[in-house]
Amino acid sequence: MPAKDELARRRYEKLVDRLESLMRASLKPRYRGYHGQLILSSGDLEEMGELNNARPAAREAGRRLSWQPKAHVVDARLFVYDEGEVPRDISELAARDAADSVDAALRRGE
Repeated sequence: MPAKDELARRRYEKLVDRLESLMRASLKPRYRGYHGQLILSSGDLEEMGELNNARPAAREAGRRLSWQPKAHVVDARLFVYDEGEVPRDISELAARDAADSVDAALRRGE
C-alpha cells in the first residue's frame, strides 16, 4: 500500500507542477504577476488524468506563484484565478486593456 501512496503523491506533484507552468505562462508581464487566471476545458482536464485532484492541485500551484487562488469547476471546466489585492496602477492598466478589447470587438461588429 505505501508504494501506491507514493505513486499517487508523485502524480499529484506532477499535476501541481504542470498547472503551475500553465499559470505562469498565462501571466501578462505588464501586470507584474497580478491578474493571474487559468481556464482549462474538460478535454484539458481529461488529458491530465487526475480530475479529482485538479482543484486542490490548482490551488497549491497558485500559492506557489504567491496568488490567493480560487478554483471552481463549472460545466466540466476548471477556472482558477488570483483573488489577491491588486495595486492600483495594475488595476487601472487592466481596466484600460479590457475597455480597449471591448471597444475593438464592437468596432469589428463581434
